[in-house]
Formats: sequence, C-alpha cells, structure tokens
Amino acid sequence: MTDAVGYPEGSREFTRLLGPGVGYGVVVGVGAFFAIAMILLTRVQAKFSRLDPGSANEFATASRSVKPGLICCGIVSAWTWSATLLQSSASTYANGLSSSWQYAVGGSLQIAVFAAVAAKVKQNAGGAVTFAEIVRARYGRACHLLFTFYSLVCAHIVTGSLILGASATFNAMTGANIIACNFLLPLGIAVYVVAGGLRATFIVDFLHTVCVFVILYIFAFTLYGSSDVIGSPGKLYDLLQQAAVLAPVDGNAGGSYTTMNSQGGMLFGGCTIATGFAGVVCDQGYCCVMSKAAGAVQRAIASRPESTTKAYMLGAISWFSIPFAFGTMMGLGARALVTNPAFPTYPYALSASQVSAGLVAPATAATLMGKSGAIAVLLIVFMAATSACSAELIAVSSLVVRDCIGMYKTLSGHQMVFASHCVIVGYAIWGGAFSCILHVASIDLGWLFYVQGVLLTPAVVPIAMTVISKRQSKYAAFYGTLFGTACGLFGWLYGCKRIYGEVNVANLALPYSAISGSAPGLVMSSLASFIITAIKPDNYDWKGTRAIALSDSNEPAEGTVVKASADTDSEAEKKDEPTGEARIADSDEVLPPTMEEQAAANPPLDLAKLQRTFVRACWISGIFSFIVTIVIPLPLFFSHYIFSRRFFEAWCGVSLAWVLLAGIFCMILPVWESRNEVFILARSTLRVASGRTRKEQAVA
Repeated sequence: MTDAVGYPEGSREFTRLLGPGVGYGVVVGVGAFFAIAMILLTRVQAKFSRLDPGSANEFATASRSVKPGLICCGIVSAWTWSATLLQSSASTYANGLSSSWQYAVGGSLQIAVFAAVAAKVKQNAGGAVTFAEIVRARYGRACHLLFTFYSLVCAHIVTGSLILGASATFNAMTGANIIACNFLLPLGIAVYVVAGGLRATFIVDFLHTVCVFVILYIFAFTLYGSSDVIGSPGKLYDLLQQAAVLAPVDGNAGGSYTTMNSQGGMLFGGCTIATGFAGVVCDQGYCCVMSKAAGAVQRAIASRPESTTKAYMLGAISWFSIPFAFGTMMGLGARALVTNPAFPTYPYALSASQVSAGLVAPATAATLMGKSGAIAVLLIVFMAATSACSAELIAVSSLVVRDCIGMYKTLSGHQMVFASHCVIVGYAIWGGAFSCILHVASIDLGWLFYVQGVLLTPAVVPIAMTVISKRQSKYAAFYGTLFGTACGLFGWLYGCKRIYGEVNVANLALPYSAISGSAPGLVMSSLASFIITAIKPDNYDWKGTRAIALSDSNEPAEGTVVKASADTDSEAEKKDEPTGEARIADSDEVLPPTMEEQAAANPPLDLAKLQRTFVRACWISGIFSFIVTIVIPLPLFFSHYIFSRRFFEAWCGVSLAWVLLAGIFCMILPVWESRNEVFILARSTLRVASGRTRKEQAVA
C-alpha cells in the first residue's frame, strides 16, 4: 500500500480531535458498564432461571440452549473484528471498491462453509466442547497436541490483531498510550466473561452488535445524506474521479477506484480467503458454536442441533453486509476527502504505516463529523474488539482447561469453572503483554492480517476432514498438516525474497509474500492429506467421538434446579436463603421438570436428520458462495467495466439496503425468540425489587 503519487510528498502525524482522557474513558468506562451489566444479568439468571453460571456445562457451552437468532448475532459479533472495519477500509482506500467486496467474500465464505461442518460436528461429536477433544478421541495424543498448538497460535494472532487494531485507533484519535490500552482492553472484558461464561459473551455480543449497526447507520446516513462535504453517492463518485486523476491505482482498469477490475483487489481477496478460512476453522472460538467467535466450534456446541446450520447461514449473509458497506463508505470516503482541509493528515495522504495501522476509517469519520465522528469510530472499534476478544478468552480457557490440564488431571465441574476463571484472567494479562511485544517489534494489524493465512492454512483441510470424512487417518491429518506447514513457510520466505528482494518484517506481510505462503500451505497440506488417505485409508465408526460428554460430575442433570452459589456451606445461609425451588415458585417460574419432560426436551440426536441438514447446508452454502464469488464479481472483473455514476449509486444503494436489513434482523430476531424468557426474568426482577412475592400477595 503506497501513498497517492499525486498528493504532496511527505507525511504528518494524525490530527487528534480528542484528548487522552476520552480514550481512557471509553476503554475503562464503557468496559466497566458492560462488566457491571453482565454481572447483574448473571445474578438475575442464577436467581430466576434453572441456568447456573457456576456450572461447567453452562459456563463452557451455555447449556447448549442458545437459539438461532442469538447464535447468528454472536457469529456476526465474533467475526466483526477490528480488521473487519479497519482492514476492509484500508484496502478499499488503496485499491478501490473491489476490496470491500472481496473482504466480505473472504470472510462470509468460511462461515457459510462452516454451516455444513457444524452439522457434522453435531452429528459426529455433539458432546465435545473443544475441537481438540474430537481430535484426541479420534486420532490420539500426537494429533491432539498438534491441533491444540494450532488453535493456540490462532488465538494469539486473533487476540493480537484485535487489541493492536483498537489500541492504534485510540492512540491516533486521542493520544491514549498504546501500552496502557493493550492491557486495559482485555482486562475489562475478562471481568464479565468470568462472571457469566459463554452465555455472557452471547448476551454482550448482542449489545455490541446493536451498537455496531447503529453507529454504522450513523456513518452511512451522514456520508450518503447529510454531510456537507459529500452528502450523496453521486458526489462521492465525482470526488473519486478527481482522486483517480491525482492518484490513479496501478492495476485497476483506467486507474479508477470505481471498478471491480483490480489486480490489487483480487490479490487482497485471495489473502482474505486464506486468512478467513484459517480464522474460522482453526479458531476454537468458532469451532465449538453449534457458540464470540468466540470461534465457530464453541458456538456450534452452544446451540441445539436444529439451530446450528440455520444460524450459520443467517450469520454469513448478515455479516457480509458489514465489511461491504463499511469498507465502501469509509475506504472510498477517505480517498475522496484527502484534499479536504479537515482531513487529519492534510495536505498529505495517509502514509503507508498509517494505512497498515488501520487509520483509514478514523480519518473518514473525523473529516465527516469532527469530534462526534471520532467518538463514534472509537465506540465501534471498541465494540468490535471487545466482542471478539471475549470469545477468544472463552476459547483459550476451554483449550487450556480441557485439552492441557484435562489430559493429566480429571476435574469436576466446579473445578473446571474455577480453572477457567484463572485461565481467563491470566490470558487477559498475557494478551496485553503479547500485544505490547508485537507493538515494540513494529508488528501491526495489517501484518497480522496477512500472516494469519500463512501460518494457519495448512491445518484447514485436515481439521475439516476430521469431522466430515471417516476415511482420513491420523497419519493423513498429522503429516499432511506438517508437510503443508513446511511448504507454506518455504514459499513465504522464498516468495518474499524473489518478489521484494529482501526478507524483513515489513516485506513478509506484503500481499504477494502472504499469498506465496498461504497458497502452498493450503494446497500442499490438502494434497498430502488426500494422498496419504488414499494409500492408507481409515474406516472410522465415530463411536469414540460420539461418546464424548461433558465432565461435570458434581452437577445435577440439565434442566434441574440449582442454587446460585455453589460455595454456600453455612447452616445459617441455608436457613435464611430460600431454596432454588422456592425462588422459582415465588417468581412464577414453572416447577422443576420431571424426568419425562427432561427427556422430551433433550431427545437423542437424529443422525439421519443431521445428515439431511448437512446435505442441505452444502447446497445452500455452495449456491451462496458461487453467487458472491463467481457470478457477481468475475463478469465485472473480466469486462474491465468502470462504474458509471448511476451504476455506482446503485452499488452504494445495495450495500446500504443490505446492511439495513442485516442490522434489523440481528437486532430484532434474538429479542423475539427469547421474548418469553426476557418477560419472565424482567417480571421476576421487578417483583423482588418492589418487595412483592407470591407469598406476600397470598397473605394480603
């Protein structure tokens, strides 16, 4: 990414419209608000429902009772990283509007494909909490250690990109110290995750998603409607034509920013697909959501079987709109506004380091809306970073407790929860320290975005085949991954040397270096795995993985009444505090279900039905992927078409309509699906707050 050649040579620091106090206020104040809100919600849940936050089942999997709307919202929130907002805008600023589409394709494609994988996870390992548990049950210790390592590497890359992207934005906009932000961000998140577990991340995901969409709408209506400097898609188009004269884009048809024929955009799309597949498949936050992202698996396990595929498909379609609309608005907006005196680096364009740090969207926001725009971009980046980071905390705690500690010591349910709390706090501190190390080493958001695909794509196909194919053997999974990793690392270093002349930190994260590593890693690991499978196939019967169950022996069966506190031992407390049954009776909740009712609510998995769900998911994800990857972009690319003013207006209109519908869906469906539970909890809380209980009413 280079500065526009038509602008004055040189660079300047980003103009700060806000003081450091505002930055710290958002990081600490908003973080504290969500922490307090989550603690209160968790206490209400423990008092007036049968869901005990002290249960390992509830903490790690949300009792597998999360509904499709909330899972969809969680997927959208978990996959809306800092990079979703900042990197899509940065690449669009450099390459034109094709990059925002390519980023959307590169991220949603994996979620759609994982809809099918999620059905297989439910079918073949419905009791697992982490993907590594599935690997251990099927392949043994060697593969288990290998894929646990890849999951932890992925968690570190994701955590670093989330924290660094947000901290760089806070520093640029307010002057808040990057080191301080690196520690404050994850520690605030750890508070509410410890308080509520996976369900806490879902609820906060919903609140974060609402905030993200509302702020996105504010930017859209300002840029396309009320702004004095742009105010309409047509005016934006005119400014982009002027920008193309000052700084034509190398590799774009006519040097235009308004064309899908972009070599840089296509290259960015390839890198995004590699990064996206690595992020979704290797991220435990996504691998166990049948749960924020965190990854796909956590969310696959948190839902009921019939919810999983539906939620993933809805999540893919909804998430697509965010980088598509946001990248188009903020990336093209920054390019159009470079010559505006209010631009933060006027009269210079953004430097390459500023673009790589993700400062394109903040520049647009500050130019359009001044201080209010700066505050809005701080909030939306904060929401994106904290939402995804909460998922990573849960994901890492699950991996460490179940796949590291759990290999050597059998833990009861309450011991698991305590250990998870310790790991979450410890990883939050380490995440801040790790981000500081990356910052000192001059590694930023853009570097991590491109390198993620290089390091993790070799594990993508072996991981997916673990739950899809009964023929893949442990040798194919293990050696296929290692061979692909070796090929990817060699291609990364060799390609960097041949293309850029020198291997250094900066050159290793350039697009051609990244694709030189991620493509061989993905292709060669796949070939090796398939060849070894063909030579020595397995014939796995899935009995081992289907036998995986939560180790929570100290807890009652799911659906029974539990007390809010597991540590209340004194006789005085037992006498003074009503039992769980009494609390539920006083709050008009139904009585504990009978064994027959529990069996009806949790029927055995219908494997034939799940197979049909898998086939249906393959068709739906295949059609969706074919349309957004082939049908729409390729004709526009090969025709060398440069958008007319009217076509560009229609393009912006589609992006705006898509994000409006997605936002309405993500904000309304979760509330509608849980309306009964919300009503009961609200009514019970108000009754207790007012001092009125059923017993008191009976006496009256």
